[in-house]
Order: sequence, then C-alpha cells, then structure tokens
Amino acid sequence: MQKIKQTAGRDALGSFAPAFAHLNDDVLFGEVWSRNDLLSLRDRSLVTVVALMAQGLTDSSFKYHLESARKNGITQTEIAEILTHAAFYAGWPKAWAAFRMAKEVWTETDGQEAPAEGKEAHARSMIFPIGNPNKNYARYFIGNSYLAPVVREGIPVFNVTFEPGCRNNWHIHHADKGGGQTLICVGGRGFYQEWGKEAVGLLPGDSIYIPAGVKHWHGAAPDSWFSHLAMEVPGENCSNEWLEPVDDQEYFSSVQHKCNTEK
Repeated sequence: MQKIKQTAGRDALGSFAPAFAHLNDDVLFGEVWSRNDLLSLRDRSLVTVVALMAQGLTDSSFKYHLESARKNGITQTEIAEILTHAAFYAGWPKAWAAFRMAKEVWTETDGQEAPAEGKEAHARSMIFPIGNPNKNYARYFIGNSYLAPVVREGIPVFNVTFEPGCRNNWHIHHADKGGGQTLICVGGRGFYQEWGKEAVGLLPGDSIYIPAGVKHWHGAAPDSWFSHLAMEVPGENCSNEWLEPVDDQEYFSSVQHKCNTEK
C-alpha cells in the first residue's frame, strides 16, 4: 500500500507544535493509515468515522474524514446505513449530528441530474460536448450518463460521459467477423475491466480496443467525472448483449486498489 501524504499538521501547527505536526502527518497518516493491506483505506475510513461519531466529535476533522470516506469509496447509501447502525450504540443525538454533516458531503444524485458545478467544470475540460442524458440506455447503467454524437456518418462516434461512480453493466459485443469497440478517453478519470482480469485505470489520451466476444464494463472513478469516445468496429452481424449490473461491492472491490495506488 502506498503511504498517504499528509501536510495538515505542518500547515496548521508546524511552527507552533512541530512534534505534534510530525506525529499527525508522518505517524498517524504516514504509518497507521498506510501500514499494511489488512485493512483498505475504505475500511479505515469506516472505522474512523464511527469512532469519531461515537465521541460526538462532529467538527472540521469529522468532515475531513467523511470527505475521505467518500473518496475512498463509501457511497451515500452505505454511509446512511453505517450511521444508522452506529446510532443504536453511540447514541441517537450523535447520529443526528453526524447525519447533518454527512448530508453536506454526499451529494444526493440517485435518479437525479448530477450537480451542475461538477458537470460544467468537466465540460470545460474537454473539446467534445457532454450531450444529453442517456435515457435510452439508462437501464444498463448505474448512475447517470450522457451521450453526444460526434460523427454520425461512416463510422459513428459518440462521446459518452459518466458522472462520478457511474458505470455500465457487464456486456459483450458480438460479431460473426470483425466487430468489437474502441474507446478513446477524452476527459476525467475512469476504469475498464474485462471479466477475470483486474480493472485498468483510464486517463485522457488512453485508448482501449475491445475485441468481439469479450465480457467487460467501463465507467467513471468514484470521485471523478469521465468521458470517452466510443466507436463500434465494423463487422458482420454485430450485436450487443447487456448482462448483469456491476453492483457497488463488485465495483469498489475492483477499483479500490487502483484508486489507493494512484493517490
């Protein structure tokens, strides 16, 4: 596991309490949070959030750990269940205080449009448009996606945009001859995974060729918008078979290690 780099202690107390700053940045985060792979960052975030809530500590440090938990893959649905469960042991008033802050951190986007600010910032980072909500294929996605035609004639090209955490179902491109799909990443950060293999991180400029017959999925990182151009490779009797969704447990277990090593 790559060590977490933390500077909050030195930034706030470096000249006033250098020993404390060292223990906070180098020992607590640099060693305790990063000491082995027995617990993932997601697991450590969960333990920390519950421990702070149990003490009634809902200050700026608690918000920081909620934000870290979100970055480390804990979803809005999961944090709600975690705090509800902990309420019976830590106390109902403490849960109310924790929920108020958690609601600020987790943006409620299930079944709704994603926040305009993040969407607009992502749009400004690309030369291709985001387009409109991908309603025709929404049943094959977890989260909100958007579709923009770039080239309609010859070999059609579409810009597909995923909000943070959005991904499509496992699926297979079929063809009697040729076929498959090519993806070219144009914005944000995402992942591609073939059945039985580790997920591959994707950044602008990366490309993926998906041969016909390969079971796979692709989508955004938990904390980033993501866009790629999608081009169907010409072939004979081409079709697309949509399969089971990539649920939260499968998604986060697939991308968590990659997210941790990229930090």
